[in-house]
Amino acid sequence: MPPSSPPRRLGPRPLPLHLGTALMTWASCESAWKLSKPGSPNSNPGSPAAPESVSALLPEIATAEAAAGAGSFDRALQREIRRRMARLADGVLAYRRHPVARTLENPAVAWSEGNTRLLDYGLTHRAARKRGARAVLVVPSLINRWEVLDLTAEKSLLRAMAAAGLRPYLVDWGTPDDSERKFGTTEYVARLERALDFVRKRARRAPAVMGYCMGGTLSVALAARRPRRVAGLALLASPWDFHADRTGQAFLLSAGPMLAEMADRLGELPVDILQTLFWSLDPWLAVKKFGRFLGLDQQGDNAREFVLLEDWLNEGAPLAGPTARECLVGWYGDNQPGAGRWEVGGKRVVPAKITVPSLVMIPSGDRIVPPLSAAALADPKRGLRNATRIDLPLGHIGMVVSGRARALCWTPLIDWLTAIPPRRRRK
Repeated sequence: MPPSSPPRRLGPRPLPLHLGTALMTWASCESAWKLSKPGSPNSNPGSPAAPESVSALLPEIATAEAAAGAGSFDRALQREIRRRMARLADGVLAYRRHPVARTLENPAVAWSEGNTRLLDYGLTHRAARKRGARAVLVVPSLINRWEVLDLTAEKSLLRAMAAAGLRPYLVDWGTPDDSERKFGTTEYVARLERALDFVRKRARRAPAVMGYCMGGTLSVALAARRPRRVAGLALLASPWDFHADRTGQAFLLSAGPMLAEMADRLGELPVDILQTLFWSLDPWLAVKKFGRFLGLDQQGDNAREFVLLEDWLNEGAPLAGPTARECLVGWYGDNQPGAGRWEVGGKRVVPAKITVPSLVMIPSGDRIVPPLSAAALADPKRGLRNATRIDLPLGHIGMVVSGRARALCWTPLIDWLTAIPPRRRRK
């Protein structure tokens, strides 16, 4: 592809759903007006079909229309619907045609198994290569890829960790191949165990483990199964009690069993279906953010970061079928982790039995992982036994890439990881 050509983009995914949501909502305004305007049977204030708010406005609209001419409100409403649809379309097209692409060079692969790779971010900064640097196994979600942790040179939690003298090893899950499409969480945690063993041997001491989102949930299982090989456990916006707050998750809960059946038949849950679940949390998010994007200086840093972040959001990986069933039915439906019934390798994962130093970071503005869900891991009675809790006035993604992420999240996280007492290697 010539350097001047924009990357080929599919987002926002699934595009028909985002456009359809806007069109149907705005078009319904026109239908509602036709039913409620003067002359319609439903315009009678005494009719149960006429909302009070609409009935109260009808006289004012009728007066204004009388002054402007018959049909003027209908035409104005149609113009506004067209204007809003055009603005949404222009915003999406501006994003899809934007020339910016992520250009950071990824560090070398230190270890691999199947389509999973371990990237050594210690190679990005001299401070991380010094003798005795704390190794950290960084575990991102299986759904969204890891690049949000290394978006640009300025917005890279991983490079900030390396610059502070830590040695991060990032798990890049890749895209499931035919064999990995049969993986459940047991198989993924087993793979993490082998990655942990590699890092431990290379570092000559137990590393810390840091998990983000779903990666944190898997990291809890890793620490439960390998407690002597984990020096500390840091969890960023990691869900645990899936029934603590189900606000806004009605679609996910109702469609979960059906989507699990789809995953069984296909062998995976496709990216566009996963994106539909995110859409259900805020169906109007795309309309709002692409409208804002259109108003940005398209050559400025804010537009550049918007495009890179949107690329990351839309370039996720499908979820292996058995794992999708566990998440949709076992986690969200039955709350197995929060109820103490989640099993990995035939053994229950019980946070209260994990004694390693732990850090639980909870963004209060998180709409993807409700704060109450993540807070269960810091609960003194049923959560991690040696946990420090930090609440952040940030969102799920903002905690790692926003303008305030460095001060509010990165710095306390790095300080905590650096201060973990060393645990010597056991033979």
